[in-house]
Amino acid sequence: MSQKIRPATPLKHLRSAIDKIILVKLKDGTEYVGKLELVDNTMNVVLSDCVKYDNDGNLVARYGKVLIRGSQIAFISVNYGEVAPEVVSG
Repeated sequence: MSQKIRPATPLKHLRSAIDKIILVKLKDGTEYVGKLELVDNTMNVVLSDCVKYDNDGNLVARYGKVLIRGSQIAFISVNYGEVAPEVVSG
């Protein structure tokens, strides 16, 4: 009997990034960078130590903790803290 190997679902992949720095880009172009604390089945995410950038990449605000509704998300970069550490520490 052969077993089928199933690829990881997007939600499992996202949950593996909990406690890591991620980038969340919204449909309106704004970006949030912060530590992923929680994600639910509808891809609502909770970020801590979060910063918000506008469409031009300018810092808009610093937040403690934010909840972002999954239906407003365009994409998520789950390894942002690794690929852009200067942005995260800056």
